[in-house]
Amino acid sequence: MFRAFGRYIQGLNGRYITAEDVGTTVEDMDLIHEETDFVTGISPAFGSSGNPSPVTAYGVYRGMKAAAKEAFGTDSLEGKVVAVQGVGNVSYNLCRHLHEEGAKLIVTDINKESVARAVESFGATAVNPDEIYGVDCDIYAPCALGAVINDQTINQIRAKVIAGAANNQLKEPVHGDQIHEKGIIYAPDYVINAGGVINVADELLGYNRERALKKVETVYDTIERVIEIAKRDQIPTYKAADRMAEERIARMRNSRSQFLQNEKHILNGRK
Repeated sequence: MFRAFGRYIQGLNGRYITAEDVGTTVEDMDLIHEETDFVTGISPAFGSSGNPSPVTAYGVYRGMKAAAKEAFGTDSLEGKVVAVQGVGNVSYNLCRHLHEEGAKLIVTDINKESVARAVESFGATAVNPDEIYGVDCDIYAPCALGAVINDQTINQIRAKVIAGAANNQLKEPVHGDQIHEKGIIYAPDYVINAGGVINVADELLGYNRERALKKVETVYDTIERVIEIAKRDQIPTYKAADRMAEERIARMRNSRSQFLQNEKHILNGRK
């Protein structure tokens, strides 16, 4: 099945490049690589970066610190209570960063072995999956599946910051408006979890881990920029992230258009 997927990607001729996501592994990417070069996150033996999860986690950690700075006046996470929902590949590494800084962890997962590992490794407190929303914490980190900020959970959340690795954390846009009204600092999901994509994108240049990690560190700056736009335009951060992305895309299009016009003038001059 993965090799068939690889043949399909090859047919797109570079318009799409794939990598790991929930439930897939480096070994799966290696199977895809048997059929196409348009795949990243494959084994380091091929000159690739391997599993992107640790780098994704580092980006989430950096983004969480930026959000904490806005909420608490300092980006130090020492002594902060972080409720981590889901302790998979990314969030286990996130827990390690948080533990090393002196944060206190509350964890949950439907996989009891993952919870036990976090408890043993980091001294985390375990709770049942349906209890994580209402625990007394400073930061709520959704790191499992999406749509966890919804009508049923939003009034349970006691954290001042929401910053986690999960995709599509808001079930509906209105929930982003509601947490904004509650005064919660929300680090938009596709901004804070971009570290993995940044990491595998570096492979297209010939992978350099040091260079990739330097880029991932800028997730901190990007979250700061999102918050700045949100305050400037008096909008929720999820809207500010979209606005920032749209402005960046527009700038790139204008730059590309200007470049093509210049090239056209040069060619016409040579004629």
